[in-house]
Amino acid sequence: MSGSWGVQAPAQRTPGPRDHNPGSVKQTDKNSVTMATNPLGGADTSIDSGAAIARAFVDARIGARALPDYPGQIPQDMEAAYAVQDEAIRLWDDQIAGWKIGRIPDAWLERLKAPRLTGPIFRRAVWTAVEGEVMDFPVFEGGFAAVEAEFILKLAADAPADRTDWTAQDAADLVETLIVGVEPAGSPLATINVLGPPVVASDFGNNAGLILGQEVPDWRDRLTDLTCETFIEGQSVGRGGAASIPGGPLEALAFLLGLNARRGRPLKAGDLISTGAATGIHDIVAGQSSRVVFDGVGEILCRAVPAKAA
Repeated sequence: MSGSWGVQAPAQRTPGPRDHNPGSVKQTDKNSVTMATNPLGGADTSIDSGAAIARAFVDARIGARALPDYPGQIPQDMEAAYAVQDEAIRLWDDQIAGWKIGRIPDAWLERLKAPRLTGPIFRRAVWTAVEGEVMDFPVFEGGFAAVEAEFILKLAADAPADRTDWTAQDAADLVETLIVGVEPAGSPLATINVLGPPVVASDFGNNAGLILGQEVPDWRDRLTDLTCETFIEGQSVGRGGAASIPGGPLEALAFLLGLNARRGRPLKAGDLISTGAATGIHDIVAGQSSRVVFDGVGEILCRAVPAKAA
């Protein structure tokens, strides 16, 4: 099986996540990765069902097809969610090029005991934008798709495998450079964000790739002042910056360093760390275009197109 999927010419607008009736669920705001306001109940994910869930998501991604429902028992904590993610990583035929980070909403913090979550970014789904040109990225029709403005940290050195306690200042010493970019968030499951952070983490953290823009000169001196704005179909849908990410991008990296060490997946030199949605999570459907402007740095033009089966 292949661990990548292709793109084809844009189609007519199809129903997307915004077209589903979320009931009492709130829309996603800023860099929060979920829309549910209350944790869900249900049984824990068993080892067997976790493997089946991973297989279902991997097969759906490879086949570029939507899933009508969560394919098993919903994981009730992050440990169970990462167990599903680890199995899906094992099944996916590609190398990890980095990790995305998303914030966990306040309503879930007491239960999950974690401020953020993560998911892998695979090498064949990392694209480099060219100034002035539109970068196509695939979306799962009938699934979930969004664009997120990102500040991406590229690591210069391996993190110690046994170190789990990090500060933002410590984390900064591992960074080679800062790159602006766009994360195409995406999943075969349209309700992934509605169902909560464990569901998000179980399907690769709701990641569908990473578009790299320009490096930021003198980023260490400019980090807190960097701002950006996201447009879809010419309309502004969100404005923010590095300061919109709780604690800042380096605090997000410090979290990931500790988490991945505990998971037995220490970060490596060259890893690309997408630190959080700086302007929000903005739904998009096949055929729509987005422009993300990073003030004083550059802009990225991208377009959602239907994913094709590998």
